[in-house]
This record gives sequence, structure tokens and C-alpha cells, in this order.
Amino acid sequence: MPHPMTRFATWLGKNADALIALILAVVVAVLGIGVNLPNESEITNSAVLAVVGLLATSVLRDRGRRAPVEAEVRDSLRSSSATLEGLDRKLDRLESFEGVVADTKRALDETTVVRVIAGGQVAQVLEEARRDTDRWFFKGGTGTYIRARTLPECVAVARRERRALLFRLEIIDPANVAVCEDYARHRRSVAESPDATGEPWTLERTRKEAYATILAACWHKQRFGMLDIDIGLSQTMTTLRYDLAASRVVVTRDDPRGEALVVDSGKFYYGWVSAELQISLDQARRVPVEQVRLAPLDDEPTVEEVRKLFEVIGVELAGGYTDRDVVEIIRKALRPKDPYE
Repeated sequence: MPHPMTRFATWLGKNADALIALILAVVVAVLGIGVNLPNESEITNSAVLAVVGLLATSVLRDRGRRAPVEAEVRDSLRSSSATLEGLDRKLDRLESFEGVVADTKRALDETTVVRVIAGGQVAQVLEEARRDTDRWFFKGGTGTYIRARTLPECVAVARRERRALLFRLEIIDPANVAVCEDYARHRRSVAESPDATGEPWTLERTRKEAYATILAACWHKQRFGMLDIDIGLSQTMTTLRYDLAASRVVVTRDDPRGEALVVDSGKFYYGWVSAELQISLDQARRVPVEQVRLAPLDDEPTVEEVRKLFEVIGVELAGGYTDRDVVEIIRKALRPKDPYE
């Protein structure tokens, strides 16, 4: 422990100017209350000057002491600024890294953009898609399965839930003999035996299946006002069938036992297919379904009603069709067989 005299000497060294200024202030105060001394005025002036000098000395010393502190503070601020800049750079790199991670995750997710399912699962997947959808876009051949299962079941659900249903169909044009012949030839080439309907694919069957799909769409439209349906007749055939619902799109071929592709609505390819189907439909020959009100159909349409309907919507029945042919079209439209059961 330092000696008391050492502590006093240290204190006196640090505060000598203040102590001297205090003593001089006391002397000046004494002179001010009337103590008579020789050369009193000179003593007072000298004392005041001494006090001023000591004050100046104190100020200079304080500045000298403050300079290292200020320098230290500036160095500390510069160091902090550098630290903050380094932290900003690290944060930028971290954000960049997070972006890379997000992009990588998205890329990994999109690697599963398409699911492949076996032919035995197609019916189940389509059934699941029909349960809660408010739309259905189809592009394919004659729409046989659409007429047998998809359209009536979707209408039944929408009617039960009292909500609108959007339907878009693109099938081959039954008035285009060449494309119907090409389709029938293709179906015969990939199937050695008739499908579940028991009928072989011929030109006449192809045309009647397409006519039946048009008739079924008009019949359902007249009975469910909230059905917004549009039909396009394509002048070219496709070997694929696209079924797009609100939750997924299913791409199949003519063989129900073959594999199919499924794309969920959250994947980018779903949007691509949706846009493609709409553009394709826009290029097809449109059937004015809104005109069906001019040709009402009974629950069991007659031959005359059906002929009038096709005349009103501008789709001519094949030349030479007898009443028996029209009856067959009515049967296919309202009591269709599932071709894939």
C-alpha cells in the first residue's frame, strides 16, 4: 500500500494548479473585504493574472489528456465500423447462400415434377381428381371416357355442392373423315382386340363416338345451368389424352393398362399444360354450345330433337345417317360404356 506522503505528493502533482488558483482566490477575496496591504492593487492584479494563467494551464492539460482519449474513441469507432462492414459482408454472403439453398431446394422439388403411375392406378387417380375439382380440361380422341365417367360425375358433384363447373373439351372433328380414319387406324394398330365396349375401332365408330360426346355435353348443359362448357373440334389427331383438374393433370395414352404421367398443380409443368390446352382449344373449330337453348332435349331425346340440335350448333351429321344411326348416338351419349373397365 503506498505511503500517505506518496499519495499526497501524487495528488498534489495532479492538482497543483487548482490548489494555487484556490489560494490566490482566497487572497483576492481577503483583499476585497478591506485588508490593507502595501501595493494592494499590484498584488490583486498579479493574483488575477496568475489565476487566469492557471486556468489556461488547466485547460491545456485537460485538452492534452483528452486528446489520447479522443484518439482512442476514434480508433474504437473505426474498429467498430470495420467490424460492422465485415458483419454486413457476412450477412450479404449469408443471404446469397440462403438464396442458393432455396434455389437448390426448388430444383430438387422440381425433379419430381412428373410422377409415373401404373395403368392400374389411372382410374383411381382420375377419381380422386374428380372429387373436388371446379374445372376440367380435356384434349384427346373422341372423349369416350369423358362421356362415360368424367362429365356426369363432375356435374353430379357440382350440382350437389351448388357450385359452378368449368369444362373445356377438345376432340377430333367427326365431320373430318380423314382425321377420323387416321384415328381409327391408329387405335386398331395399338390394340389387337376391341376395348371394353366390345366394339372394334372403325371410321363409323370413331365418328359416332365424337358425335355422342357433343350430344352428351349439350344434354348436361341444358340440365345444369352452372355448367360452363366449351367444345373445340380438332382437325388433327393426338395419341395422348390430357385430363386437367384443379389438383393435377393426368396424361395417358389409348392403352388403359399402360403407364401414365401425373403432374400436381403446384408444379410449373401444370401451368405449361394448362396454357397449352387453352391455346390448342382456341385453334380448334368451336361448337356454339350456347345455342343449345334453341333445340331443347328431353330426358330421352328423340331422333328429331337430336337432328335439330346438331343443325342448330352447326355440326352436320354424316350424310346417309339413318334414324338407327342417330339412336345409336343417343345411346352412346346417355348410356355410355366405360371403355377401360
